[in-house]
This record gives sequence, C-alpha cells and structure tokens, in this order.
Amino acid sequence: MSKVAIIMGSISDMPVMQDAIDILKQFNIEVEVDIVSAHRTPEKLFDFSKNAHIRGISVIIAGAGGAAHLPGMVASMSPLPVIGVPVKSSNSIDGWDSVLSILQMPGGVPVATVALNGAKNAGILAAQIIGSHDKKVLDTIIAYKEELKAAVNKAAEGLNR
Repeated sequence: MSKVAIIMGSISDMPVMQDAIDILKQFNIEVEVDIVSAHRTPEKLFDFSKNAHIRGISVIIAGAGGAAHLPGMVASMSPLPVIGVPVKSSNSIDGWDSVLSILQMPGGVPVATVALNGAKNAGILAAQIIGSHDKKVLDTIIAYKEELKAAVNKAAEGLNR
C-alpha cells in the first residue's frame, strides 16, 4: 500500500496541513505526519529525505512558512515527488515569501507547488500521483470528482427555483 508523508517545519503549520491529512484519510491512503525543520533539525531533514522511499513512502507533502526551505531541501535529496505547501505564517510577508521560496526551484530539483495554505489540494495531488499506478485509489478519486460535480449541479439547480 502506498503511503504519503506529510511534514511541516513547525507545529504552527498543523492547522493548515490537517487538510491534507483529512483528504488522504478520506481516500484511504496511509499517512505519516512529522515535524522536520530545515533550519532547526537539519540532521533529521537529511535522514528523512534520504530514507523516505526506503520506508515505503510514495509521495512527500512538505508545508513551510516564511523562508520555506523545507520542500526544496527535501526535493534536493529525495527521489520521490515532493509537493510544497506554502504556509502563511506569523513571520511571513503576506505568504508571498513562502510561495516564491517553494515555487522558484532551480532546474533539476522540482517541487510541485499548490496555493498558499492549499494543503487540501496537495493531498488530492498526492492521491492522483498514487492513483496513476493504483486502480483502487484512482477509482476513489474518480468518485470524489463525481461528488464535486454533483454538488455544483445541485447548487446550480437551486438557483433556478
């Protein structure tokens, strides 16, 4: 079974990252959650990044605010796909510093980047990556998207009454 690691630079990122945890659990994908600070626990960052694939992780979601080096540093050392979640933190410049730190990666070190505080979409993207080789997860995503479509259609019908 595929597993997604969700890491964040600080416990203060947890309210944002909870959305990724929740959607992945909804898709019945196993989740591992940890705090790995690029600046305060670099040894842990190195160990996590170099060994996640050995421990059965398929995709890494990394949330970080401020300078937001966590996703890029993980991507520099891991062979796995990394999805970065820029987090608007208390020391952030309206979140743009985090967005740009994660988005503007050099060639050869890709990080898929979602919207500011967009952890739910990070979870969905991780599930879609897993679904590309796991039919059960793919079927769950297809059903989820049908539910989204049905909710929009129901809301639209309500406008015409």
